[in-house]
Amino acid sequence: MYRFHKGYFGLTAGLFLTEILIAMYVRDDFIRPYFGDFLVVILMYCFLRTFTKIGVKPTVLAVLLFSYLIEVLQYLKFVEIIGLGNSELARTLIGTSFAWMDIVAYTTGCLTILWFEKMKPIVWNFKDQRV
Repeated sequence: MYRFHKGYFGLTAGLFLTEILIAMYVRDDFIRPYFGDFLVVILMYCFLRTFTKIGVKPTVLAVLLFSYLIEVLQYLKFVEIIGLGNSELARTLIGTSFAWMDIVAYTTGCLTILWFEKMKPIVWNFKDQRV
């Protein structure tokens, strides 16, 4: 059930660095709010695949449902409910505002993962081909 996959680890590290750079330096109306959300589901997927042997589809589904849960918590103002409304870290990690476009970004990111995983054996000839 557990393993360490160097390829997914490299992708995780690269995506994490990209997310940090977006958060620190990008102040726009598309890349930070939407492309960042698109990338974060791919980041979570790659992180899980780095350390587990769970198949592609169950991992994608878990990431998507987790992302939806976070968005619902934003709608419910969860950060304020748990008393962390003044915590910049909590407000950044959990978020504070629901947006349907975030749901679209998460879904698009997960569909992209499925497409890449389907193409991976053809294009890159990776060993781990479970879908």
